[in-house]
Amino acid sequence: MKSMEEKVYDLMDWARIEAVIYSEESNPHEFLGAHLIKDGILVQAYIPDAVKVWVKNKVTGKREEMFMEDEAGFFAVLLSGKKIPKYCFLAEYSNGYRQEIEDPYQFESTVDLEDETRFLNGVHYNMFDKLGAHPMTIDGVKGTAFAVWAPNAIRVSVVGEFNLWNGRMYQMRKLENSGIFEIFIPGVEAGAIYKYEIKLRGDVTFLKSDPYGFASEVRPNTANIVADLEQYTWRDDEWIKARKDRKPLEEPMNVYELHLGSWKKKELTEEDPDGFYNYRTLAPLIADYVKKMNYTHIELMPVMEHPLDESWGYQVTGYYAATSRYGTPEDLMYFVDYMHKHGIGVIFDWVPAHFPKDDFSLAHYDGTCLYENPDPQRGEHPDWGTYIFDFGKPQVNCFLISNALFWAEKYHADGLRIDAVASMLYLDYARSEGQWTPNIYGGNENLEVVYLLKEMNRVMKERNEGVLMIAEESTAWPKVTGDLEEDGLGFDFKWNMGWMNDFLAYMQLDPLFRKGSHNGLTFGMLYQYTEDFILVFSHDEVTHGKRSMISKMFGTYEQKFANLRVAYGFMMTHPGKKLLFMGQEFAQFDEWNEKAGLQWDLVEKYPAHQKMQQYVAALNQLYLDHPALYQKDSEPEGFEWINCMDSQRSIVSFLRKNGNDDDMLLVVCNFTPVTYEKFQIGVPFKGKYKEIFNSDAEEFGGEGVVNPRVKQSKKEEFDEREHSITITVPPLGISVFQCTPVLEAASEKTTETKKKVTKKSKKK
Repeated sequence: MKSMEEKVYDLMDWARIEAVIYSEESNPHEFLGAHLIKDGILVQAYIPDAVKVWVKNKVTGKREEMFMEDEAGFFAVLLSGKKIPKYCFLAEYSNGYRQEIEDPYQFESTVDLEDETRFLNGVHYNMFDKLGAHPMTIDGVKGTAFAVWAPNAIRVSVVGEFNLWNGRMYQMRKLENSGIFEIFIPGVEAGAIYKYEIKLRGDVTFLKSDPYGFASEVRPNTANIVADLEQYTWRDDEWIKARKDRKPLEEPMNVYELHLGSWKKKELTEEDPDGFYNYRTLAPLIADYVKKMNYTHIELMPVMEHPLDESWGYQVTGYYAATSRYGTPEDLMYFVDYMHKHGIGVIFDWVPAHFPKDDFSLAHYDGTCLYENPDPQRGEHPDWGTYIFDFGKPQVNCFLISNALFWAEKYHADGLRIDAVASMLYLDYARSEGQWTPNIYGGNENLEVVYLLKEMNRVMKERNEGVLMIAEESTAWPKVTGDLEEDGLGFDFKWNMGWMNDFLAYMQLDPLFRKGSHNGLTFGMLYQYTEDFILVFSHDEVTHGKRSMISKMFGTYEQKFANLRVAYGFMMTHPGKKLLFMGQEFAQFDEWNEKAGLQWDLVEKYPAHQKMQQYVAALNQLYLDHPALYQKDSEPEGFEWINCMDSQRSIVSFLRKNGNDDDMLLVVCNFTPVTYEKFQIGVPFKGKYKEIFNSDAEEFGGEGVVNPRVKQSKKEEFDEREHSITITVPPLGISVFQCTPVLEAASEKTTETKKKVTKKSKKK
């Protein structure tokens, strides 16, 4: 008669045991753990370095010693019974240390067949709830469920400090339908550091970070950190509710773009060589400043995890991880919550166009081109040295669309500004002839990207009403902000790069030569209503040799400031929402440098910079106070030229309207350093015209060439209008007048009527 040890020995599947020991098992759950067989309950465990292992009944406390079937740490025992009890292992090591271990192979998968099917079809837009690392409790056992997509790996393990980075432990189960590997590991909780160890055929093994990981170590370390995103208690319910009813096209939108790491820095020390403030510390500092400056929104340059500071966040390696440079995920949630509490919208920069080639991240994730397109003509960016997503792969689309939703739903972002959309839309972007292949219709449009963007915008609008989708699209692609029902891409806004380039080129000219480039001021209105635009002076315009905004301006020190004031004034009164990059509001002279804080000392030491800051705050307030400057940005009725042809004097004048004559504004911009006295200008109706804003006011650092008295229109035709006024136009300045129609008094009408009657009587 065979002994129990012999019976157990006969039950061993040595090929599977060898696969586990050599860490090549793709479905360890099939035989590790407890399984009912004909003769009872077979329990098998692989615990490397253990010398003895017992199975412990968690209800009765009874222990049953297991047989060591392989010295590498494989143990097995046959228990009597027909129902698997609640159990755990008690392991003893050569040094006498004993450890109680919950068996990770006793738990069902947290990814079900429906999840797999939807993922394969590219329509599982809550994939961030399934893939990644999720702390949870199963059957009363606390731990973390891990899941990662790596279909071409022969084995994937979770490794970390909790298993001494030993890839032989915690080998994951492969779900064959989808290529997802998953495991629930008891005892691993929030704060644990981990990676995935991936093994390929040919005994190739490497470590990868988690594509869906919620947190990461501070660079240069690259492991993920288990994070529970459900622990933060949000307090912005009223904000989110009100957001749904907003009409962004008709409301003011004045965005302050900033980089959290360099907006303001702490004093650098050996202990803190980066000088980064925490999200929580930054929240009140930024909110107070933004409110003081009268902005409506902030736009954060990417806060997704990235290894290289110099990339500013645009080389993303952790698409679901808030960068640890400034704190934890909860810290970023607090930051957004704080902004909402103070009435400030938060827009996140998001980068779905490309990703870096760092070997610890997405690149060749499972040894193949999993996330990147395998065709070099579509999979590598020639200018940026990065990989391009495989937009035709459903699982990649799942990754990207889920990610867009993730930042809106988990971090309550009020909008996403999608970076480099043009590079996604065109197959020949940055490629010369022979370096790209046309689509099936022979064109250069990336049809897969068109589908992705439309689907992303559709789902975002369905699930997160009021969240803005903003495209950085630098070409004339039609209907970027067009309705999906009318074959548009479905974005809410598009950055107006054409206006920015034309206008900045104009402002850098010597005023003597501006008359020859007058269309730099006027051309933008020819296409203003083709899209819903945001006018931008962004970070891209003040780095890499392009110079800061004040340094771009032509002229003497004083003229540079005057030029910048009129430039900002023209931008603020021109149709379109607004965006200005940090530091430009107080005319920082140096280019922006991500390694240094802004030059706040300029404001403290030099009146010109202080007054420029005050000017921008006042200009922003003007914008907020007058609906004519924003309500009809996207309608031709909201703008009317008075005179756009005065190229000789480089002066333009126009009206901003919202349908109410009492709210109408008359704007006059002079782009030469010449004062024009007794300057006649046509006006829309008989009325009073009061100057309510002048960039040349002394309080803003100007010469004080203003119009202190209300102007009464005269019935004198000018600019093809019946009525006109005479004003003083400040040099390199902008004047804004409130228009108030004056109705004829009853006595005046009566007198006029009597005159007409008298004339008729004389004729008779």
